Amino acid sequence: MDKKKIWEKAVRPYVMIAPAMAGILLFVIYPVFYLIKLSFYKYNLLNKDKSKFVGLDNFKEIFSREDFYNSLLTTVIYTVGVVFLTMALSLLIAVWLSKKTKINAIVQAGIFTPHIISIVSVALVWMWLMEPSHGILNFLLKSVGLPAMPWLQSSSTSLMSVIIVSVWQNIGYYTLIIVAALHSVPPPIYEAAELDNADKVNVFFRITLPLISPQLFFILIIMTIGSFKVFDTVKIMTGGGPNGSTTTLVYYIYEFRTNSIGYASATGVVLMAIIAVLTFVYFKVLSKKVHYQ
Repeated sequence: MDKKKIWEKAVRPYVMIAPAMAGILLFVIYPVFYLIKLSFYKYNLLNKDKSKFVGLDNFKEIFSREDFYNSLLTTVIYTVGVVFLTMALSLLIAVWLSKKTKINAIVQAGIFTPHIISIVSVALVWMWLMEPSHGILNFLLKSVGLPAMPWLQSSSTSLMSVIIVSVWQNIGYYTLIIVAALHSVPPPIYEAAELDNADKVNVFFRITLPLISPQLFFILIIMTIGSFKVFDTVKIMTGGGPNGSTTTLVYYIYEFRTNSIGYASATGVVLMAIIAVLTFVYFKVLSKKVHYQ
């Protein structure tokens, strides 16, 4: 009996989580430490023995290069644009779809569809839509008397175009999260507000938003991390161009994948540190304003 209790309480839990922990150690922890190790080397891909330990030289080079700061600024602009637009539009659409009707259920399924489609397919479709000469978007602009836009072909509009595609693909997923959060708000709270003759604006900002703030906080964290790591959309649609206008940090790292592994690894460590600091600041500043039921 004692052996059975020892197995169930002391041994079995660790046995059950062992496969998951092994996966985390193998595919998360080990790569992170190996990345940090490589960041201190001038690594030779062809001959490992010729790799040279350079200490902090890679990090000194990072902070002395203008192209790093340009890619960081591009990443920040992309992140702010995607996070703000996606959260704002998702919240508006979620409020519109919050009522449980058959039509709303169909619309929810429809707006979620882009999220499950391959980003390669999404990017190729949008590249066709944004084609300057024969694209549908410019055709629509011309039909209402507006000038055509260069979209992906100009450094002044390329980043905006990538942001539009990212928002379009993600908006459905986060809308459904917010819809589920709205449905979790207890109806008696709204009934009490109605008895107090509270108008809809006050109800939304003083009751609804605080009660769904945990979900909004979760979306903010996940979207910020995901936006800082954007790569596939940029790679497919612009290749970092034109003139480096869409070169984000991850794509910047990708450009050094063959000729400077040590420098690319050091940049990856810097990116990891930036995301960690942002996440810490979010939790430190905003977590106190999140209302958990």
